[in-house]
This record gives sequence, C-alpha cells and structure tokens, in this order.
Amino acid sequence: MAWHLGRTSAGRWWRAARGGCGERRAWSPRGAAGPQRRPPGPLGPAQSRALGHGPPARRGPWLRTGLAAALGGVAGLAAAAFGHVQRAEMVPKSSGARSPSPETPEEDELARRCSGFMAAPVTDLRELRRRPGDMKTKMELLILETQAQVCQALAQVDGVASFSVDRWERKEGGGGISCILQDGSVFEKAGVSISVIHGNLSAEAAKQMRSRGRILKSIDDKLPFTAMGVSSVIHPKNPHAPSFHFNYRYFEVEEADGNKHWWFGGGCDLTPTYLNQEDAVHFHRTLKEACDQHGPDLYPKFKKWGIGGIFFDDLDSPSQEEVFHFVQSCAQAVVPSYIPLVKKHCDDSFTPQEKLWQQLRRGRYVEFNLVYDRGTKFGLLTPGSRIESILMSLPLTARWEYMHSPSENSKEAEILEVLRHPRDWVH
Repeated sequence: MAWHLGRTSAGRWWRAARGGCGERRAWSPRGAAGPQRRPPGPLGPAQSRALGHGPPARRGPWLRTGLAAALGGVAGLAAAAFGHVQRAEMVPKSSGARSPSPETPEEDELARRCSGFMAAPVTDLRELRRRPGDMKTKMELLILETQAQVCQALAQVDGVASFSVDRWERKEGGGGISCILQDGSVFEKAGVSISVIHGNLSAEAAKQMRSRGRILKSIDDKLPFTAMGVSSVIHPKNPHAPSFHFNYRYFEVEEADGNKHWWFGGGCDLTPTYLNQEDAVHFHRTLKEACDQHGPDLYPKFKKWGIGGIFFDDLDSPSQEEVFHFVQSCAQAVVPSYIPLVKKHCDDSFTPQEKLWQQLRRGRYVEFNLVYDRGTKFGLLTPGSRIESILMSLPLTARWEYMHSPSENSKEAEILEVLRHPRDWVH
C-alpha cells in the first residue's frame, strides 16, 4: 500500500438509482432489483499465447493492495454474467474533473470513454491523446473503466448507499481516485480505487526490488518509474455473502542507460465466512475461463500462488501486449465472478451466532492486513503516506476474542479446514 500518498480534493458522489437487495429487516436485508441497463464503455475481448513470469514473489510491497492502488484504491463480461447493470446516478459534490474538448474522431472516442468513468483520468487528456498506443495510456484507461464498472455493479446491488469519489494528488507526481461506499443496505464497506503515479524510486523501494531479484542501474541513486493499478476490498453485511479483494497493476522503470523494464501483477481472492461449495466452484470456474483464453497452464499455476483465487507478479513475457490482454481478461472476470454471489446471498437469513463468527473472521482479516501484509506495512512506514487510503481495506466492524476456537465439526470449523488445506474447485 506504499503508493497512496499526497492530498485529496473533493470529487463526486455516485448514487445507485434503484435496485439491489434493497431495504433491510431484522438479521436479513431484502429488496428487489429495479430497471437495469448496460454500463458504458465495455472492454473488448483479448487473446494471446501462453504467458511467462519473472522470479516468483509472494505478498510483497507491490502485492495484494500494494503498488497499484494501496486501497485508499473490471468488466465487459458483466452483462453476460448477471444481466444488464444499471448506470449509477452522478451527483456533483464539487468539481475536480477536467472537461475534454474533442476535435477529431479519435478525441471523440477518448471523450466518450472518459464520460463513463467515476472521474476524469489522473493523466491530462492532452497527454493521453499524444500517446494512444503507449502501455501507460492503455493501462490507465483500463483501470478507470474497471473502477467504473465495478462501482456501478456494486451500487446497483446495494440500491441504497452512495459512492463517494475522492480525488487525491501526490506531490512527487501523479495521484488517484478513491471510490468508497459505506454502511449500505448490502455492503458494510466497499472500496474501489485507482492510482497513477510517477517519480523516482526511493532507496527503500529500490532495496525491496533488489530483494525481489531485480538489479537496476540508477543515476545518482535515482530510478524514474511509473506505476498504476486498480484495487478493491468489499465487505458485505450478510455473513453468507463472501468478502472479496482484487488488484491489477502495471510498473515501468527506466535505468541509467535508458533501458526500460516493465511488468504486470495482480490477482483476486474470495474470503467467505461460511463455506458454500457452489460459490467456490462458480468463482474459480470464472477465473479459469479468463485464464484459459491465454493458456491452459495459467490458472493452475496462479491458483497455487493465490489460494483463495489467483495471483501473479513480475509478469513480463512473452510480450507487453499479450500480458496486457491477459490482465484485461482477468479484470473483465471480476464482476461475473463475484457479483452473482452477493446477489445470491444478500437476502439470506442469518443468526446472531453467524454474525458473531463473521466479526471474528474480520478480526483475523484486520490482523493479516496490519501484521503480515508487507504492502500495508510498507505504506504505513512511507513518509507522507495517506493513512486514510491505506486503512480503507479494513471493515467498519470486527471483533477479537482471545484464543477463540469453533466447535469441532461445526460450519465454522469447516471453513478453517478449507483455509488450511486449499482445494481444487474446478477439476
């Protein structure tokens, strides 16, 4: 979570017009979906050859909620998965967006894409138009599109709460857009954020990269870099609806001799309070279908890294375009892999005991983030880091009990067994 730095400026508020699981009742929210329509700017399909990757690394500072959006931070397949989704209603709070002024058909297309985002791009539109084929431009547009489509899908399901849109700037270069929904009908907290930053790597960051097997030549201890990504953590209220996390990111660094290095990373994981095997099969099958478009070996390899989903890092072959298309497919799989599970369970009845177990599991979620996740620790120790954004990943509520242990052969013990011994859900 190292890169959510700088100051904020007031952005926009997005509100779901209607729909979702709607109004709440005792121990179980209920509602009905309203009229729906397709979100703007669907992402296109992608195909490529099998992908390779650099040295394996697990849960480093650019991992989980790290470099890409640090959680202060996808998908054209959404309609195929659960029908059309409703575009959120935008309610201006204060303007921080720059209005595009198209002059050519190409500029009209860029303006059209940007009109569907939660906020204007971090990079000035004139710069994006100067380099339409550059990977930095393509990745920034992808993460903005991903953010908008996920937020719209979540708002449609919740039906009550609004997304606040918070633009922030990093004085060293770049900034981001944090979209947060809190205390809704379905979601206790949902955050979807993007970061697009640039500057020179700090000595600490360069040291971390050396420990990951990358030795880079600097100029006067400076390494120019660009980093961007989208990241999200979602905590539903109902204990039978699983929590969810994803992030996809791109990193580019230039050495003293002008040589550029680039790589992608990311993944997603499901965190259920109670095991539902149908949910696990659906989630992993959707991820496998996205991976299989690019090679049959990718899902089993990245599933081993991800445990509750998939994870990859230092992905830099066979080509930049092919890896980008793979990341695009993974981003497109976010909505169809997760949203149907929330819609399935947001109306489930549950007991006070099941709610208590959810709170205890969330306590462990907080423990992992603050004690073990190197990205979080890296961000908290970074001078000038934006704590509000780093801790956005935490739920509104959680509970800690000393040495709590569920009863043997209980549903609570079942989920712990699966966490200790991951399963193959699709073969």
